Amino acid sequence: MIFTKHQNAFRWVIIVASFIIVSVIMWKTYEFFQHFKHEERTKMENWSFAQTDIVNTDTNTNLDLTLKILNSNQTTPIIEVLENGEIGNHNNIDESKLTDSIKVKKLIAKFEKENKPIDVILDGKRHSTIYYGNSPLLNKLKYYPIALILIVVLFGAVIFFFYSSNKNATQNKLWSGMAKETAHQIGTPLSSLIGWTEILKSENVNPNYISEIEKDVDRLQIITERFSKIGSLPTLEMANIIEETIESYDYLKARSSDLIEFELIKPDDYIPVNLNKQLYSWTIENLVKNAIDAMKGRGKLTVEISQLENDIKVSVSDTGKGISKKHYTKIFEPGFTTKKRGWGLGLSLTKRIIEDFHDGKIKVLNSEKEKGTTIQISLKRA
Repeated sequence: MIFTKHQNAFRWVIIVASFIIVSVIMWKTYEFFQHFKHEERTKMENWSFAQTDIVNTDTNTNLDLTLKILNSNQTTPIIEVLENGEIGNHNNIDESKLTDSIKVKKLIAKFEKENKPIDVILDGKRHSTIYYGNSPLLNKLKYYPIALILIVVLFGAVIFFFYSSNKNATQNKLWSGMAKETAHQIGTPLSSLIGWTEILKSENVNPNYISEIEKDVDRLQIITERFSKIGSLPTLEMANIIEETIESYDYLKARSSDLIEFELIKPDDYIPVNLNKQLYSWTIENLVKNAIDAMKGRGKLTVEISQLENDIKVSVSDTGKGISKKHYTKIFEPGFTTKKRGWGLGLSLTKRIIEDFHDGKIKVLNSEKEKGTTIQISLKRA
């Protein structure tokens, strides 16, 4: 308990620390972006002053520094619009865009949104206006925080899936351990019961009583074998799925209320499927018992076997209360139940048997409130 408590606290420390680190990096990135943007603004203002010097120059003026400033801009896109509306100097812009007046207007509007235009003043009057956009480096830097967030999200997803997989592996080990221990615990009194049955036979007890006891003992042996097999990787053998389904179906039908109307729909063909017979019969029993519980012991229960090429479908339908759509997948989770006295293990065991051991699929095919539910198993033909 102490370890779990410290482990949870450690996780929260990591989460908070990661959030702080990411926040600081994003804030520093924003500061750098603004600083870089300010430097570009200063560079563009110097460029506009150099442009003024070019206009005011005479034959005696040394233009080396001025030309150096004008030629230093190799990245920032610039459009100079003269007072009469004509395009003056321009830098780092595709010439094809400047031949189309509509494209020029869109480009100027874009630059105006990105940066405040700079007026070139000559003799107290505005000579032209310089529109400039963000440099490629600044545009890339603008998307850096988004890339950082995506990296953090991906990293978090990897950690989550790793933790989830690790948790599932631990749960599977727990399932296996509990199943094996249950089989072991049942086996001890079961051996004793078999011995007592033999003693009763020698005491001339009514044979009918002994017969019923032997049936219950056989049933306990089947249960023990089921738990033993689900606690480890069971072996599969080729079997006729119709025959195996009928066997489980008949067993439950004989022990159910007369208020339940049973129906079995099946093809006449022999359908071979690789099965573990004990675990498959457990699956059918779980689905049928759940259907009977959903109908509260009164209604119609239909088991249907169908084949579509190599896909074998086994459907169990009832006329019970139905399942909400939001619970279609949750009903197969360990511990989930809508029953007041349920453990929420039957359908999760069924899912494990079908998907983990038989490489099949199980799902809620359809359900309607107060009209019933159909759960379908899909297996491959052998």
